[in-house]
Amino acid sequence: MLELLLALPFVLALVVALSANASRRTHAWLAGLVPLLGLTLLGLLAGDVFDGSILKTQYAWIPEAGLDFSLRVDGLAWTFALLVLGIGGLVVLYGHYYLSAKDSPRRFFTYLLLFMGAMLGMVIAGNLLLLAVFWELTSISSFLLIGFWSHRQDARQGARMALTITGMGGLALLGGVLLIGRIVGSYDLDTVLASGELIRASHLYPWALGLVLLGIFTKSAQFPFHFWLPHAMAAPTPVSAYLHSATMVKAGVFLLARLHPALAGSELFFYVVTSVGAATLLVGAWFAIFQHDLKGLLAYSTISHLGLITLLFGLSTEMAVVAGLFHILNHAMFKASLFMAAGIIDHECGTRDMRRLGNLRRLMPATSLLAIVASLAMAGIPLLNGFLSKEMFFAEALEIGGHGTMRTIVSIAALLAGVFGIAYSLRFVHDTFFGKGPRALDVVPHEPPRWMRIPVGVLAILCVVVGIVPALTIGPLLHTMVRGTLGAAAPEFSLSVWHGINLPLLMSIASVVLGVALYFGLRRLLDFHAVVTRSIGRNVFQLNVEALFALARRFTARVANGSLQRSLFLMIAIALLLAGTPMLGGTFELLATLGRPQPLPVVGWVLWAVLVAATIGTVVVHGKRLTALIVIGAVGLAVSLIFVHLSAPDLALTQLLVEMVTIALMMMALNYLPKQSKVSRRPLRKARDIAIAGVAGGGLAVLAYAMMMSPADTISSELLVRSLPEAYGRNVVNVILVDFRGFDTFGEIAVFGIAALVVHALLRWARLKPDEVIPGPPAQLPIAADLTQLLFPLALTVSIYLFLRGHNAPGGGFIAGLVFAVPVLVKYVLQGARAVEATFGFDYLRGIAIGLLLAVLGGVGSWWFGVPFMTSGHLDLDVPLIGLLPLASALVFDTGVYVVVFAGTLLMLSTMGTVKHRQAAEEAR
Repeated sequence: MLELLLALPFVLALVVALSANASRRTHAWLAGLVPLLGLTLLGLLAGDVFDGSILKTQYAWIPEAGLDFSLRVDGLAWTFALLVLGIGGLVVLYGHYYLSAKDSPRRFFTYLLLFMGAMLGMVIAGNLLLLAVFWELTSISSFLLIGFWSHRQDARQGARMALTITGMGGLALLGGVLLIGRIVGSYDLDTVLASGELIRASHLYPWALGLVLLGIFTKSAQFPFHFWLPHAMAAPTPVSAYLHSATMVKAGVFLLARLHPALAGSELFFYVVTSVGAATLLVGAWFAIFQHDLKGLLAYSTISHLGLITLLFGLSTEMAVVAGLFHILNHAMFKASLFMAAGIIDHECGTRDMRRLGNLRRLMPATSLLAIVASLAMAGIPLLNGFLSKEMFFAEALEIGGHGTMRTIVSIAALLAGVFGIAYSLRFVHDTFFGKGPRALDVVPHEPPRWMRIPVGVLAILCVVVGIVPALTIGPLLHTMVRGTLGAAAPEFSLSVWHGINLPLLMSIASVVLGVALYFGLRRLLDFHAVVTRSIGRNVFQLNVEALFALARRFTARVANGSLQRSLFLMIAIALLLAGTPMLGGTFELLATLGRPQPLPVVGWVLWAVLVAATIGTVVVHGKRLTALIVIGAVGLAVSLIFVHLSAPDLALTQLLVEMVTIALMMMALNYLPKQSKVSRRPLRKARDIAIAGVAGGGLAVLAYAMMMSPADTISSELLVRSLPEAYGRNVVNVILVDFRGFDTFGEIAVFGIAALVVHALLRWARLKPDEVIPGPPAQLPIAADLTQLLFPLALTVSIYLFLRGHNAPGGGFIAGLVFAVPVLVKYVLQGARAVEATFGFDYLRGIAIGLLLAVLGGVGSWWFGVPFMTSGHLDLDVPLIGLLPLASALVFDTGVYVVVFAGTLLMLSTMGTVKHRQAAEEAR
């Protein structure tokens, strides 16, 4: 069931992404299915979780590295999943009415579901390495959401800033996780949480703690990394309501709670986390008072509340953790409703600037009432949920033991934060819903559609109900959450509105009085509307980015100035340096220990002579591009024949087919290059190039000779022995590609697909100068166009044959994909790109995505049988007319390879073949 819970958002994201022709309502319904079904699954798990059980599923992924695909749900994970799905469902409903006709609902809901899945994966991960994977996925998907309005510069800058800061923190977190794994000897979450004393006693603890906290502080916008959060407000309001109330910024404090038993309990943890939390609490609250943008005010108030939660976890007492967890829930409720209310105001008024708003309670009474209730909850007014956790915060600040100075500092910071919280909440309410206004609006404000107001109403009502009867409403959930965080150390506590007249209550009253006085005092002393706040952090970030860009431009101008010769020289020279340095002391000794070479037969000498002659010929005629291309094709052909001679048919087939496709691609590229390349007349450069080429070629020759003469008892003999019994394949080459080194192959097809996408992106909008193109279209070859109709079924049959036999005989997905591309390639040459597109109409971009997905599913399928990722299975089918058909599970992975190779090859081909057509069409328009 946990697997289904995690898979839901990713599967529906794919469905939404592929439903290009669906209506806006359909996209919203598809997106809404995820929280609906997810909440249903959580409900089915609730009984076990509330009884204190920990639900786990585990699949071996990369056991040697300690990475298992382990899912784990306890009270803390269940509650955060409830927040992710519950508020996510309200955001989907709200977003359906918020998005304008110009916005793409398909793209928006796809990004939103990807982010929802990443958050779910992070909170229910049972392995720290897996948690780090989903952590980074939240950064990437939030980047897409924040930059959703890519036509706006502030959205692009905000997204870039968020990705940079949180991405750097993610790298630090990964380093901390690796250190924790080294200390404990495992990345399993249960093992790590039970090893708190071992971790704190290790000499690596300060480094591990520092790296993990760096990841937490950047993600949850703690001082001094807080500046990215206000600039992320350029995102659509549904994104802000989701990311900055219940999900992304809560990821850091979630991890702080998750790892609390393992990392907390030391003086270092207390001082660092408490100090950073207190600084963030005050900085965020103070700057919130002076914001003019509604979302800017809410962003800085979010920073302040995140600092409050961090401070509470830093205190490390059991009741401080309870208060921190309670405030996570309360903050999610009132802050999500406030962001949505701000979005409604922006949607109906055309602005979020409080200097142009005012008196909206008269024009938007229902929205005003809901927003005022949520604002009072944020301020911590009695009978609302924020009051309860704020009073618990005051109580814990006053009860810090053994740190007299810190108790005084934290108590003062708590009181000041309460005062500032009243002030900025009062400004939000007063400047928006009371006073004079609105001013200079382009529209007459009015209430939004009813269903757009429903999510705000649901959350505002929860703020009131929790504030009045907390023990009956949120009490059981909070107990479960605390038990999942602290385990056996969870304290007994009760929630109630009235605790008598005590010091925390007096602090609450003082904060209200002083906050009101501060707000109206500031209004009398200065003109709020004239105050302009500047983000020092943003300016420092921009200076660093500009300096980095300037350095990159200078480096590019010196190194990659458009000269292919210089680029190749630097690449080969650096490769020689890196490869040659370790060999300086041992190359000749290695050669001296090698066996005697075997005599080369006449055929081998002939092939060697052809290879040498073709290579020299390529160098001689390289100035004539077409001639050089033909001669270099002979080099590839000779290499494939050498593979045949050395009994390597798979390599020979691959080499031959790759040669065919690349030669065709290069021939099409020649259409956009001059017939004759410029010949350098600098003798020193020629001498340099000859020397570099000689050293590189000689080095590779030495390595090849050493490998061929090395003893036969190497890893290859082990692969030969294990190929059939463990991977059920007699073709060892194919078994290595799709089983033993399947991860490498997956990386290679991913790189291949990315290369095709890069070619497509670079040439999609290419505009060629007249002198860069050979005049006139390429001449049609004197071959009947019907030849392609005959070649296609023949090539398809051969392709399927090679694909199915590849696990036990020469063939496989890579070879079969190239064979299938050949008839399409011929059709491009004979009839042009337009004829091919009209005949096949294949979406190569989706083909690459589908191929990669199939490759992943081929590996994941192993988990259903309780074996590690990409472990092979075997099945013998007795097919009528065909006979016994042996099938291996690696066939699914190989299918992904097949599709990626075919789609990637044809994407590059079709893009190069249509550049001139697109340019001609543009010029005609």
